[in-house]
Amino acid sequence: MERPRYEDRDSGRVYRDATEMVNDYVVRFSEVVGVRLEPLDPSGYTEVQRGSATVGINVMEEHGILLILSRIMELPKEGTDEFCRRLLELNFLVTSDGAFAIDKEQEIVYLRSLRRLGGLDYEEFEDLLNTVATVADEWDDRLAEMFPNI
Repeated sequence: MERPRYEDRDSGRVYRDATEMVNDYVVRFSEVVGVRLEPLDPSGYTEVQRGSATVGINVMEEHGILLILSRIMELPKEGTDEFCRRLLELNFLVTSDGAFAIDKEQEIVYLRSLRRLGGLDYEEFEDLLNTVATVADEWDDRLAEMFPNI
């Protein structure tokens, strides 16, 4: 299997691997938003706080995937059919490039965006991160109010 090439379209910079590329994008994003972000840890993870949302940036290089993830809430104990229907309705247009997902083992609802690492450029990285942060910041509180965990 051929190894992906990690290259930034705007600058033409070629990176040795996805971790180096995403770390560069994290630095650039930090400069744009004016908040210092930590580089990826050895597992390929860092996070940014945007409003009430904590957004994780995960480089899963062995799978060739960038996962941007924000915890929304615990799965409600009652009204789960209605809740899941509401998530699907929101996924249709409201979440843009993000999507609500449920970790069935932990019963936690997340907003996530998955993207193949190959061909990822900074503008797309910034857009995905801003989308997940904005949607998560809005809907974590709204969903918790609509579906309290009784």
